[in-house]
Amino acid sequence: MNLFRHRPPALLAALSAPVVLLAVAGCAADDSATVAVPRPDAKTAPLCRSLHTVLPTTVDGQRRADPEPRSVYTAGWGNPAIILRCGIVRPPKMIDPKVAQGQDPDAIAGGVNGVDWLMEKQGDGTWRFTTAGRKAYVQVTLPKKLSGPDDSTQVLEDLAAAVKKAIPEGMASMRG
Repeated sequence: MNLFRHRPPALLAALSAPVVLLAVAGCAADDSATVAVPRPDAKTAPLCRSLHTVLPTTVDGQRRADPEPRSVYTAGWGNPAIILRCGIVRPPKMIDPKVAQGQDPDAIAGGVNGVDWLMEKQGDGTWRFTTAGRKAYVQVTLPKKLSGPDDSTQVLEDLAAAVKKAIPEGMASMRG
């Protein structure tokens, strides 16, 4: 016996409406970014959780839109997103003598508003910034539309106060 043959058409429509809505929702574009969540050690994790509570609601005029999966160790602004990750492992270029001597064209040391950063050009032309001289490594990755170290100044200015408030100066653990 076919159960659907004996159901009124209105009931079939009512039962199928949620399925259609779920299918349409599943096909909708998802603009949220996805990032790897850092796994900071026991000394670093509380600093990152503290940073999460003081991060600004806007960066470079972009509203906060945290990436997936949601975590107190990540944050994001805009679309495409400016991504912040706290508690990362120390980048290898952080201790590369060529960077310190200014001999690496893809890595530059610098500072903005009292926060020192290692600025690294990525293979896709985007820039990644990692705090230096702080007890936790905080990494900020820019989308292509903010692709140069000069374009990043406002982003780093907007994040500096939060970094200074939550992440004290000192040596971070090598693990993050």
